Amino acid sequence: MKILHTMIRVIDLKKSISFYTEILGMKLLRTKDYPSGRFTLAFVGFGSEANTCVLELTHNWDVDHYQMGNAYGHIAIGVDDIYKTCAAIESNGGKVTRKPGPMKHGQTVIAFVEDPDGYKIELIDIASRKNAD
Repeated sequence: MKILHTMIRVIDLKKSISFYTEILGMKLLRTKDYPSGRFTLAFVGFGSEANTCVLELTHNWDVDHYQMGNAYGHIAIGVDDIYKTCAAIESNGGKVTRKPGPMKHGQTVIAFVEDPDGYKIELIDIASRKNAD
């Protein structure tokens, strides 16, 4: 068994695809409209669906807002240079909500960014993770 994807619901599909591809560097893998269900699915990721876990962006055509539940935490992405990554995200118009630094009660360097719908994305510095916790 393996994890195939994680799904999140998004309000503005074009804006979300732009964030995940242009700001985080993922690739748009595929999209499909489901007119009878009035929704569109878009899959984005850092590699092919056959080889990596990807993110499914679901856009329900008739919904203009969602309530964030208190059970959702975040999506985690490993990065090689967290400081450079955060600087690039900010320079491309992304929102860094927690600047890079050690996690509480540990040494792994993390940061948080927020997508257009308010979903939290944790960036984890791969080098500091190997050498800590």
